[in-house]
Amino acid sequence: MNLVLWIIQFLLAAVFAGAGLTKLAQPKEKLRDRMAWVDPVPPTQVKALGAVEVLAAVGLVLPALTGIATVLTPLAAVGLVIVMIGAILVHLRDRKKRDTAAERRTEIQGAIACAVLLVLAAVVAWGRFGPYSF
Repeated sequence: MNLVLWIIQFLLAAVFAGAGLTKLAQPKEKLRDRMAWVDPVPPTQVKALGAVEVLAAVGLVLPALTGIATVLTPLAAVGLVIVMIGAILVHLRDRKKRDTAAERRTEIQGAIACAVLLVLAAVVAWGRFGPYSF
């Protein structure tokens, strides 16, 4: 199970580092094409969310690899659970604003993807707080 947790941690770290760096590096106008939710959100909040995602990605692996402040690993996972709850709610809210069935389906798919990431982060939090802590 420890190996499974490590694999999930690295997978989540890669996903959230990529997503976070994209939000940090790209202007809001470029993000709008792939992430419709950024439209009503101020650019500073988009950047802040990107920073949170990058910090969580680092927190998932670095403390465990170095053996320093290892409690940060499950805390980062809990933080991602909270972020994913918000993301699911945004996707479900935005679904109602979409004009076409294809756009609504895209929002549902986004909510499902966020739910999968939420479950993976919850597994890491459970495992690293509980039976497979460092």
